Amino acid sequence: MKKIIFAFLFLVCVKSFSQSKNYIDMPYIETLAKVDTLVIPDKIYLNITITEKDTKGKVSVEELESKMNDKLKLLGISTEKQLSLNDLSSDFEKKFLKLQDILKVKNYTLIVHDAKIVSQVIIGLEEVEVSNVFVEKTEYSKSDEMILILKNKAVIKAKNQAISLTKSINQKIGNAIFITDLSNITNIINGRSNSIQLRGTKNFDNNKANVPLNIEFEKIKIQAEVKAIFKLE
Repeated sequence: MKKIIFAFLFLVCVKSFSQSKNYIDMPYIETLAKVDTLVIPDKIYLNITITEKDTKGKVSVEELESKMNDKLKLLGISTEKQLSLNDLSSDFEKKFLKLQDILKVKNYTLIVHDAKIVSQVIIGLEEVEVSNVFVEKTEYSKSDEMILILKNKAVIKAKNQAISLTKSINQKIGNAIFITDLSNITNIINGRSNSIQLRGTKNFDNNKANVPLNIEFEKIKIQAEVKAIFKLE
């Protein structure tokens, strides 16, 4: 029985080595291709904190919360879908509140879709005494679809590179015998805003009409990379 098992394993190893050897001995060309693009973020996460500290305890958190909700709805924002209440972790409470200054506080995440509405939200909330607003992060909602498009382009680029390289030696490439995806999800970089952070300070002159803030978001880089091996003919 042991001899049979040994013989079977030996045949498997020989077959595997033979396939590997055939692959190594085959004339081929290997190319590496990388493509990328920049996209405008269309999913912006705003962090909003409501605290009685902003009004020195004169206005309750509940009243500020109601004013915020009304203002956001006036801006055409669906608070039911786009606004969510965050749980205050102990770490956040330690950073935000001092032991001798215990005031009620609530923290929210608001998702909007362009820089214009971000500007309107910041100005609108400032008007109702909610000024602790900053951009947490930005995303591109169709990143998965874009990655697939870029991968296809990378494969085509790899093939074109192989064709170009073999022309100089009067050879042609055949079918691809190996393609591997080297793309890394970490290559998708979240965009960042340029100096957008308001924390508990008045930024507008009450005697002048508020004008939209000049907000620009860094574009998000999406990248794909492939390695392809083509048979030489």
